[in-house]
Amino acid sequence: MGFDALTLECFLAVADTGSFTRAAEKVGRTQSAVSQQISKLEDRLQKQLFMRTKNLALTPSGEIFLGYVQEILKLQREALDRFLEPELEGEVRFGVPEDFASVFLSQILTDFSRLHPRIFLNIECDLTLNLLERFKKREFDLVLVKISKPQDFPNAIDVWSETLEWVGKSVHFTQKETPIPLVLSPQPCVYRSRAINSLESTKRKWRIIFSSHSFASTIAAVRAGLGVTVLPRNMIPQDLQIIPKQEGIPQLSDTHISLLKHDETNPTINSLGDFVIKSLHPKKKNRI
Repeated sequence: MGFDALTLECFLAVADTGSFTRAAEKVGRTQSAVSQQISKLEDRLQKQLFMRTKNLALTPSGEIFLGYVQEILKLQREALDRFLEPELEGEVRFGVPEDFASVFLSQILTDFSRLHPRIFLNIECDLTLNLLERFKKREFDLVLVKISKPQDFPNAIDVWSETLEWVGKSVHFTQKETPIPLVLSPQPCVYRSRAINSLESTKRKWRIIFSSHSFASTIAAVRAGLGVTVLPRNMIPQDLQIIPKQEGIPQLSDTHISLLKHDETNPTINSLGDFVIKSLHPKKKNRI
């Protein structure tokens, strides 16, 4: 006997929120109903999936099961998309930051193209501020961007919000008289401006030691110990150190990852937008 969709959605909601209460709000059920679904699931698998601490956390068995659940739900969505919208066709002009394309979008776009072979994806990578300017000029149908105020755009969909982290060796912050070496993208870049503004607000000296549009080059420079960079937590490779928040470490404000589109009625554009949002959602709390 297989797993029913509600049980899997409840499990995913609890894993995502770390709370039965917030998970219940997400799936539209009562807290007790969600708790019962998780208990039944654990009984069936004969494994504890969550550690019942202040914030629910996945056990090692829960982490393994999470991968299966994400794949099962992904296949369900693909099947529905394939048979409910098999005749969609046309072109979608999609703009995306290079770092997001490198980390997240390759498999997503491959899966979408398999489902909708008659939709032509015209994809371009650029810096967020460039993407925004080109979006305003209607050079793109959709853009996935990092912005401070998604409410400034009438059709913005806030995919997720996350606090930026300083990444690299903390020793770069300990010598007060030495300028902090920065590894950042060239202007215009949201992460660059956040890093520099936070340092200047605390009157810390800084200098750009390495600058590149390439996400891979930025990561390589930090790995080599050249300096520190700024990244959202879910884009930080496991082998790089998050510099802990403590006295002397400038605080960084949240970043919002939003999907912008001009046309709310075009089913071809909406299909790609919905697919990207659904596919990205489970990734938002996982480091790469």
